[in-house]
Amino acid sequence: MNPTLLMVSSAGLIGLLGLVHLVLTFYGPKHLPRDRSLVEAMANMAPEITSQTTIWKMWLGFNASHSMGLLLFSLTYTYLALAHGEVLFQSCFLQGLGLAALAGYVLLAKLYWFIPVLAGASLSLILYLSSIAMAWAA
Repeated sequence: MNPTLLMVSSAGLIGLLGLVHLVLTFYGPKHLPRDRSLVEAMANMAPEITSQTTIWKMWLGFNASHSMGLLLFSLTYTYLALAHGEVLFQSCFLQGLGLAALAGYVLLAKLYWFIPVLAGASLSLILYLSSIAMAWAA
């Protein structure tokens, strides 16, 4: 194993989670409430902050933007590892930024989400840390 492969694996895994989340946000019933009447209630209710949207549209937007953040992380760190590994593996800022993002996703998964997401985010974090550790040891 080399640091680049571990980094790409970490980024690819978190990107896969983001892609699956994005698809499930717009297709199929997996992100719908079990009580389908809640969808109708959300679709007919505006938040206090504005009457220009509904709770349901906000729900879709928040889920889509969350997915986009995961995909952005994945594409950015994959690109850096493959095209500019010397920059990534010598930059404490970029390493710390990635670490903070992945640790944040693990914490959110632990507090608010469910076991498969926690496992995926945790594995991505472990691969990321292994990549950084291996680069530092070289």
